[in-house]
Amino acid sequence: MCLVGAGCTQNPYMAGAPNWQPPQAAVAPDAAQLAELRRRNQLLDDDNRQLQTQLAQREQRLQVAEEELTLTRDQLADATSRLQQSRMAENQARQQFQGLKASTQFRGGASLQANTNLKAQAERLNVGNLTARYVDDVIRIPIPADQLFQPGTAQLQPQAANLLAPVAQAIRSQLPRQRVGIEGYTDNTPLYGGQFSNGHQLAAAQTLGVMEILSRRGGLPAEQLFTMAMGPAGAGGDPATAAGRQASRHVDIVIYPETF
Repeated sequence: MCLVGAGCTQNPYMAGAPNWQPPQAAVAPDAAQLAELRRRNQLLDDDNRQLQTQLAQREQRLQVAEEELTLTRDQLADATSRLQQSRMAENQARQQFQGLKASTQFRGGASLQANTNLKAQAERLNVGNLTARYVDDVIRIPIPADQLFQPGTAQLQPQAANLLAPVAQAIRSQLPRQRVGIEGYTDNTPLYGGQFSNGHQLAAAQTLGVMEILSRRGGLPAEQLFTMAMGPAGAGGDPATAAGRQASRHVDIVIYPETF
């Protein structure tokens, strides 16, 4: 209790007030601390940007890998399809060959007589600028496919009819009763984006084009002719070189000893 006049006071700011401390002023960080904080923030920003860059790169690589996987699957499916078609064409060619062999024995109950003088006739056969060879009991006249067709297509070259004219003339005059096969060969280059998906389809179309010229323009009976689409099978050229692939592309006119 404070008595009047005793000199006591309730003001805490007055000197002598018990247990009173002046308020502490806030201590501001110095320049070195600020610089350190800025450096740490900059390092964090750099790490963040680097991680974002790495993430984007990995996502991009993952997308490329997925696209390559899809492409590989498509190529595998295409290769499988072409293999199946090749086997089908091979079986078809084998059946045609067996049928031709059987035709040398009987057709409609009548025995067929084979021409056994083909070798001598091959030496006298005039087929223009082409060459007739007697091979394995047949006369074979190979013609480069690039001289008959636009490369990779069944579109005839302008000179195709003139190239085949002497062949048709020679068959009409010297071998009018012999069976004539037209064999189409291609290289092993895959066909993409065109009319044909594999070599057998291209060979089939090309042999039909040659058959039409020999029949319609060359005057050979349609029943005398037949076609065989061989594709890359037995083409003969080296598939590893451009010259070999070009040599693989040919159409052979094959004259058999059997008559029709």
